[in-house]
Amino acid sequence: MHFAATDAQRSLTIGIDARAATEVVAGRGRVVRELLRALARRKDSHTYRLYARARWEEPLDERFRWELIGSGDALWNVRIAAAANRTCDVFLSSNSYLTVALLRVPSIVIVYDLVSFKRTLRASRRSAVIERFTLGPAVRRASALWCISQATSAALSERFPGATGKVAVVPLAASPALSAPVTSEPAELPPSGFVLAVGTLEPRKNLPRLAAAYASLPRALQDAHQLVVVGAPGWRMGPTVAALRSLGERCTMLGEVSDAALAELYRRCAVFCYPSLGEGFGLPVLEAMAAGAAVVTSSVSSLPEVGGDAVEYVAVIPGSSHDTPPRRESPGARTSTVTPRSVRALASDATCRSSPPIEGGKCEVTIAMRETECAPPTRADR
Repeated sequence: MHFAATDAQRSLTIGIDARAATEVVAGRGRVVRELLRALARRKDSHTYRLYARARWEEPLDERFRWELIGSGDALWNVRIAAAANRTCDVFLSSNSYLTVALLRVPSIVIVYDLVSFKRTLRASRRSAVIERFTLGPAVRRASALWCISQATSAALSERFPGATGKVAVVPLAASPALSAPVTSEPAELPPSGFVLAVGTLEPRKNLPRLAAAYASLPRALQDAHQLVVVGAPGWRMGPTVAALRSLGERCTMLGEVSDAALAELYRRCAVFCYPSLGEGFGLPVLEAMAAGAAVVTSSVSSLPEVGGDAVEYVAVIPGSSHDTPPRRESPGARTSTVTPRSVRALASDATCRSSPPIEGGKCEVTIAMRETECAPPTRADR
């Protein structure tokens, strides 16, 4: 993050919507927490006003001042906008488009994705309605729009042509906390060699397809390579939970875990699977790569930007309502279909290996995969 000071490096008062630091474990929450840590490492004379409902108990220096307001979302945005108009020189909106529409000071908006505008991805109903009504005004009012991937930037400019001149692509990075040496082994984690999936339990993560492919493996192979799922409860998760529970003891759902536990899971897994139907970035893919894990992920939206030619790509299941032509950013990437046989290859020690991470978080992955037919989506999936 860079703020250009004027008037001979004048110190600025910078407002930041910091709610997600305490209210969201993954995704936006991780972005805000890492942003605050990065700003704290900078040697500048700016003052940062952190607007939230609860204070994040992370050591920050005297430049950071928490402004806590305990209102519901709509009123919270109104009150924060009024406060920022009085005291801030610029405002960074990390979690809401509504705040920006009410600001008079220059503002920057982080745009994570446009999932809410694509009904087939089945976003949270509440979030979808709010974002559809507030993103347009925010685009018109904001001084700059930070998109976390080229795919998000392209989708935003396509839907809101007026955004084009304001957009900057600001990719995410894996947290240093996930690559730091382990000083003590997190307790009660599965032993090494499992298939790992990370993500909120919601339709877009496509976990029922992963569960179906995993279930087709020979039972001995499943017993040797348990499926481990990390993620908070989401919405419309009935089919997802049912699919995972159908695997019985072969699948472990850990829910939310600490950064230390997540880092260790990435290191222990035989393969990391992320068959998402659409992402704004796909941070777990980058995190797994940084840990040296072999990765298989979808060939849609931003995911080829993240994985480059270091991961194995799978196409969205043919015949599905989510079938989308893949965005291929890396000519060296390979594509096949998510199938039982591909997961069998991924789980096999003989056909799946990864090298240690090198500078830039890249890992070399060699995976034997074959393209085969897959059953059409069920009514529950649709």
